[in-house]
Amino acid sequence: MNMQNLMAQAQRMQREITQKKEELEKMEFTGKSEWVEITFNGAKEIKNVKIVKDGDISEEDKEILGDMLQIATKDAFNQINKAMAEKLGQYAGALDGLM
Repeated sequence: MNMQNLMAQAQRMQREITQKKEELEKMEFTGKSEWVEITFNGAKEIKNVKIVKDGDISEEDKEILGDMLQIATKDAFNQINKAMAEKLGQYAGALDGLM
């Protein structure tokens, strides 16, 4: 393979990676816990936070709510990471340090 073909292949791969990352950034992922739903886009920016617990929230419940927010956030991030691995997995070696 000559250098020109190698450069063309690298540029094509870079365009494909950019396109797939843009697709991911437009997707939405909703993490859920018992009391909370948090929606992020693929760039891991919060789009919506919804409290799904009915009734009043006591002081003790506020602490639990914090834990539920963490659980829902982790759930959404796991979904984003899984989608990223599915879309960009074939480029994993080339992406070291880029994501």
